[in-house]
Amino acid sequence: MSAESLHRSAIAALVGWKTLDENDESLRHTMLAFLESAPLGCLRDHEPGHITASSLVLDEGGRHVLLTLHPKVGRWIQLGGHCEPSDDTVVDAALREAREESGIADLRIDPELLSAHTHPITCSLGRPTRHLDLRFLVRARRNSQVVRSSESTDLRWWPVEELPPLAEKATIDRLVYLAGLR
Repeated sequence: MSAESLHRSAIAALVGWKTLDENDESLRHTMLAFLESAPLGCLRDHEPGHITASSLVLDEGGRHVLLTLHPKVGRWIQLGGHCEPSDDTVVDAALREAREESGIADLRIDPELLSAHTHPITCSLGRPTRHLDLRFLVRARRNSQVVRSSESTDLRWWPVEELPPLAEKATIDRLVYLAGLR
C-alpha cells in the first residue's frame, strides 16, 4: 500500500482501457502524460491535480443507478472521491469510496476501467485544482438498502430512464451506455 502502487495501478488501468473514440484516446494520453510527470499524482495533496476514483453503481439488472446529491457540486452524480494512501490500487479506491458513500458492503467491482474524465474543481484543499477521474462499474444486489454518509446531501436509487432534474444526465447516460456494452 503506497503512492507507488496507486500510481502503477492508475497507469495500468489507463493502458488497459478499451476506448471507443478519439476523444477518449486523447484523454488517455493526457492522463498518462500527467502520471509520467507526477509520481504523487494519485494523492489529494498534489495541488496541480490528482487522480480520483469513482463508480457507476448499478443494480444487478442494470435498471437502477445509485446517485449521490453532492453538496459542493449541487448535482446528482456517481459515487467516488480521492485515493487514500491506504488504497493499494485505484480499483480499491473506487470500491472503498462506493462502500463508504453507499453503506452497501457487498458491492462487486469490474476492475476494467469504464471511462475517464477530467475537470477543474476546488476540492478539500480549498484551492483550485484538477480531478482526473477514473470511473469503474460496480454492481449491487437488487433492493440493496443504502445509508447516506456525511459526504452526501442525499443518496438514492433512480431508474436509469428517469434520472432526477439535477442529475449530470449526459455523464450518467454515457456511463450507463458503456456499462451496457460489458
